[in-house]
Amino acid sequence: RFEQFIAYFPLIRAAGGVVRSMRPSGPVLMIHRLGKWDLPKGKLDKGESREECAVRETEEETGLKNVKLKAPLISTYHTYDENGKHILKETYWYLISANGKQELIPQATEQIEKLEWAHPASLRKYTQHTYPSVLDVLTAAGYKL
Repeated sequence: RFEQFIAYFPLIRAAGGVVRSMRPSGPVLMIHRLGKWDLPKGKLDKGESREECAVRETEEETGLKNVKLKAPLISTYHTYDENGKHILKETYWYLISANGKQELIPQATEQIEKLEWAHPASLRKYTQHTYPSVLDVLTAAGYKL
């Protein structure tokens, strides 16, 4: 059972988003961190809703302003090691839109090296160097991989 499995790990909850321009078939914003292409996401702060976290983390990690939450997508799970402990992270994903041309500012304190708008036709360049859960999220957002 899943409940028995997750009982073995400290559980961290996070939220993030698939950021795209106002056009439904528009490019998706990819972030490059620790040698992989990823999507903006981060841990929920105490008392913060999933939706608030997704918006806050997107703005912090990308420099975008006034992003809009459009729709929930899926939840994903992955594990990682932190100081010798195995951690399970549950991430709630949302479709997010960004208005107009805005300057992208990678959040250096989160080890984000660069940000790029990826056109749907060129997503393979990014998905070859990403995490399996990101593929699930992009598929849930309607991108064909």
